[in-house]
Amino acid sequence: MRVWFVTGASRGLGRAFTEAALDRGDRVVAAARDVGPLAELEARHPGALVRLPLDVSDRAAVREGVDQAAAAFGRLDVVVNNAGGMLFGMLEEATEEQIRAHFDVNLFGAIWVTQAVTPYLRAQGSGHILQVTSMGAGGGMASVGLYAAGKSALDSVTQALAMELAPFGVKVTNLQMGGYDTGLFTLGTTATEPDPVYDGLRAELAAMWGEDAGPPPSNAAPVVMELVDLPDPPRRLIVGSRSYDLVQQMDEARAAEYRAWEHLSRKADG
Repeated sequence: MRVWFVTGASRGLGRAFTEAALDRGDRVVAAARDVGPLAELEARHPGALVRLPLDVSDRAAVREGVDQAAAAFGRLDVVVNNAGGMLFGMLEEATEEQIRAHFDVNLFGAIWVTQAVTPYLRAQGSGHILQVTSMGAGGGMASVGLYAAGKSALDSVTQALAMELAPFGVKVTNLQMGGYDTGLFTLGTTATEPDPVYDGLRAELAAMWGEDAGPPPSNAAPVVMELVDLPDPPRRLIVGSRSYDLVQQMDEARAAEYRAWEHLSRKADG
């Protein structure tokens, strides 16, 4: 029986992971700004779910919340940094306030949680930290570049973290998620004020993406449940078949670009 600590647990992927963990008999401390939607789940699993109101951008509140989470069931086994949102718009359009607020949640929020749980996991000599990043963590795309930037930074920090915690028996995995119907582009989105000069590009992007919101988050939950059972889990996992194919295409395109300009790169040696 594991104890989970899940941020952004009230909806989307966080909710799906929380439900799947409870259904298999584990216990969960579910953190979110609004824990009201978790009341029904708490009633269905009495004694197994603790709802924790938490704003992950508040570092002091995170430390206090993690202390409460560890005390609730006496330990922490799986930590899922899932809380996040979308900043949608061209880079030129984004305000300083929007950019800082976005990174406060998507990057710094995950870092604050990670810093707070690490002493507990290190002292136990066990545990697994799952960072919900993105299939787009390896590169940016117009109108979602700041979102990709936050996820890319978290991906890099997490790779370093995995090396730092490996000697203590703590596992770390980046979950490079594809598109799921999580409400990220509706409830979870902050949009910039559109500048008409980008209308043509917006139309191209809309046609390319279409209106498919993606599969339900519950489709990803069995993968995560299997992942945490692995004795030697990967440090990075692409979640979703379409996502896997797209990441491979992006990697191949990047490699082809490197090869095309190899002659110029090598001139730097003198």
